[in-house]
Amino acid sequence: MSVAAVDRCLTVLETLASAPSGLALGDLADRLSVPKSAAFRVLHTLADRGYVDQDAGGERYRLSLKMAMLGFRFLDDTSLPDLAQQSLDALAAGTREYCRMALVDAGRLTWIARAQGAPHGLRYDPPMGGEVVLHATATGKAWLASLTDEAALRIACAQGFAARPGQGARTLRTPEALARELEATRRRGYAIAVDEGEVGIVALAAAFASSPDAPAAGTVSIAGPRARLDDMRVAALAPTLLAAARELGERWPLHRRASSLPR
Repeated sequence: MSVAAVDRCLTVLETLASAPSGLALGDLADRLSVPKSAAFRVLHTLADRGYVDQDAGGERYRLSLKMAMLGFRFLDDTSLPDLAQQSLDALAAGTREYCRMALVDAGRLTWIARAQGAPHGLRYDPPMGGEVVLHATATGKAWLASLTDEAALRIACAQGFAARPGQGARTLRTPEALARELEATRRRGYAIAVDEGEVGIVALAAAFASSPDAPAAGTVSIAGPRARLDDMRVAALAPTLLAAARELGERWPLHRRASSLPR
């Protein structure tokens, strides 16, 4: 059972995270559908704890860097940045494309690391803070394919199939279409998205786990412009991608840490 005050506080943080330039009190209250007085109390508490700042004029509220600091502190303690960056740098250098790693956390995927391998010309450089749209990205489909159809479709339907800005014409629109794509992904061993999550972009992704019978811990992906990633090149890159996923699974630090705990 959720606690209303905690739920409202977290909603304020999530709303401000999507507004880097900040929001006025009235705008925030409108987005949350709460009175200004209620929004102000939450903001005042968050400001006291250092999670929220006000601009010079005192008219807009925005997140401080404290949330980012906590995230980096957690990641540093798990050794994830070093592990991810080493693998991604090698993958990007070998493929000369944009590579990313996402982790499964609380029933969703979150980007945690990236490496740019394209030295010049057409470069794909998406923001790291964007939502992983599960049914429209190779990353999302790679993770969903590691689950049962029942679990995968439940998660995807909860996120929704509504069209999002910038999506391509080949984006899947129904649970039935997604189920067929997940089966093809399992047979292939990796996921593909062509003109789906973003117009003109091709991506391939594979899930990794600490052991064959463990749930997927995350995904690793390669992406770039469609003009460069045709079917032949995607097929040529797939073995390198799968090798990177196996390496990440073998080196997965949380698995080693959990296995060392007394039972």
